[in-house]
Amino acid sequence: MKNILLLTDFSENSINAIHYALQLFEDEVCNFYLLNVQSSGSYMSDDLVLAGNQSLYDSIVKKTKHKLAKLIVELESEFKNDKFNFQILVDYDALPEAINQIKTTKIIDLIVMGTNGVTGAKEVVFGSNTINVIRKVDCPTLVIPKGFKYRTPKDILLPLDLLDALSGKAFNNVIKFAKRFSKKLHLLRVKPYNEDSKEEKKDKKNITTLLTDVEHEYHVITNVPMAYTVDCYTQSHPIDLTTLLVQNESIFERFFIGSSTTQISNSIRVPLLIFHS
Repeated sequence: MKNILLLTDFSENSINAIHYALQLFEDEVCNFYLLNVQSSGSYMSDDLVLAGNQSLYDSIVKKTKHKLAKLIVELESEFKNDKFNFQILVDYDALPEAINQIKTTKIIDLIVMGTNGVTGAKEVVFGSNTINVIRKVDCPTLVIPKGFKYRTPKDILLPLDLLDALSGKAFNNVIKFAKRFSKKLHLLRVKPYNEDSKEEKKDKKNITTLLTDVEHEYHVITNVPMAYTVDCYTQSHPIDLTTLLVQNESIFERFFIGSSTTQISNSIRVPLLIFHS
């Protein structure tokens, strides 16, 4: 059984991401936790408990829970899947902190959220905060771009940084996902300045060993930035989903701050699946 955390602010974009998840896992037994996180600037979870203010609780918490319950009724009516179980969660913490607490208590396997990129004037849960979730929450995260309609992720793109290894926990998770859903895995080893990559030298052996029963393509791209490579490849090939590997802390800052990953997540054309090592 999978435990999947669905983030929603009740926007069309977040509902679309939820619909994607329900279609993706339609054949699996799942616990879906619908989470709404309010701004921590006004109220915190502890404040609500300590205040003992019933009217405050009624006006804020109950109203949100009612909206989530209504959403669940709509989802159950539309999808009619006996394998799905829905539960309601409301929090007033900062988004990453709220998710981290729930990840531990509910043993979450996957987080699903929508994103509008960085085009909105106001930073919202599903805008630039997407990067915060990827940065601060060590859990597989599926990000659905605005307006993307579900299609089975038959062709999956895995762009590889200089230090990304075709081995270890994160890559094994990619393989499991590919075996479950895809027909082909596209691997791109990207070297923006044609740098030497120790991991590239291991690629052939790892591919031969680990991808024997997975249809795949492998390419080495040189002298082209990562974000540009991913964007061009996604447009020129029938890619249904892009997955990224997030490495350890030593690589973390280079990978995110002003990095190609941030650029990719801000302008994704297809769903983006993040695996942490």
